[in-house]
Amino acid sequence: MGIPREDVLHVARLARLDLTDEEIKGFAGQLSAILDYVAKLDELDLSDTEPMAHVHEAVNAFREDRVRPPLGQETVLANAPEAEDGCFRVPKVIEA
Repeated sequence: MGIPREDVLHVARLARLDLTDEEIKGFAGQLSAILDYVAKLDELDLSDTEPMAHVHEAVNAFREDRVRPPLGQETVLANAPEAEDGCFRVPKVIEA
């Protein structure tokens, strides 16, 4: 299956690539090889195969939610580089 030059240029334009004539020929061959491989995959009989979102079984890795007492203000601010009036002090990022 050959890829037309216009299709290679279209894909290059979408990727914002400026290709030389030699690169266009090379990519045309590579894209053809990829599409030929995908066509081979279409030949497989997958009628007994269930659709899946992941190759491996996805398991929720989150811990169970538990209500706990909140951290105190002193504990929270203990590792802050700078604190002022019970709040984190950060550098000014907006000019007046």
